[in-house]
Amino acid sequence: MDDLSGKVVLVTGGSRGIGAGIVRGLHAAGAHVILHYSSSREEARAIAAKLGRERCLVLGADLDQPAEAVKLWSDSLAWKGRVDVLVNNAATRPGIAMDADPLAWAAVWERTLRVNLVATALLCKAAIPHFKTLGTGIIINITSRPAFRGDRPDFFHDGASKGGMVSLTRGIARFYGKDNVLAYLVVPGLIETEQLAEYKKRYSIAEGLAEIPLGELGTPQDIAEWVVFLSTGRARYATGATIDVGGASYMH
Repeated sequence: MDDLSGKVVLVTGGSRGIGAGIVRGLHAAGAHVILHYSSSREEARAIAAKLGRERCLVLGADLDQPAEAVKLWSDSLAWKGRVDVLVNNAATRPGIAMDADPLAWAAVWERTLRVNLVATALLCKAAIPHFKTLGTGIIINITSRPAFRGDRPDFFHDGASKGGMVSLTRGIARFYGKDNVLAYLVVPGLIETEQLAEYKKRYSIAEGLAEIPLGELGTPQDIAEWVVFLSTGRARYATGATIDVGGASYMH
């Protein structure tokens, strides 16, 4: 029933990890997918080559630069003349200690907020009037458990940026639902991806597994399944919902 034939979906951060899983899932459901990457150009091209360029467009943009986020949207629209679903998945999560130099600490905070929150907001800002013109549209923002429960001190900036994404998404759902613009939050738990390597450098993976009742890490496919479903529009009356995909490690 998850047929996305004819739909055009923009996925930010689609070259690795959760994003790559989402791109593959959407493509398998029949969607035309715009795969955005920041620095992993070869990985992005390899995915597109395997899926086929007819239904997978690769676009690069440094989301640390607001102008590039704006251009990403216009380039996405130029491909098929429309975008039906926006998936904001791109994120950066560098660790920075609380006892670090204040200016270095601030620089990490500023870049994280630009990539994780400001770029997401700019893409949503561009998508909303386009969706109003189409008569419908879907925004799916990939956030995180720390957005709700707080992050570890070395990653306060990431939790704060994702918390901003939560407020943004709920505001869109509340004030643009009348225009049939739907917005959802998907909250991954500990997912087996390249980004998890940073976690493993600092903390015991056993500690993370201990708080997951299922006793196992999630996979990018676990997230992709929900993104594909939400992209169909069949969850229309659940707009504004937060979907926890963390093995019951944290629930709202």
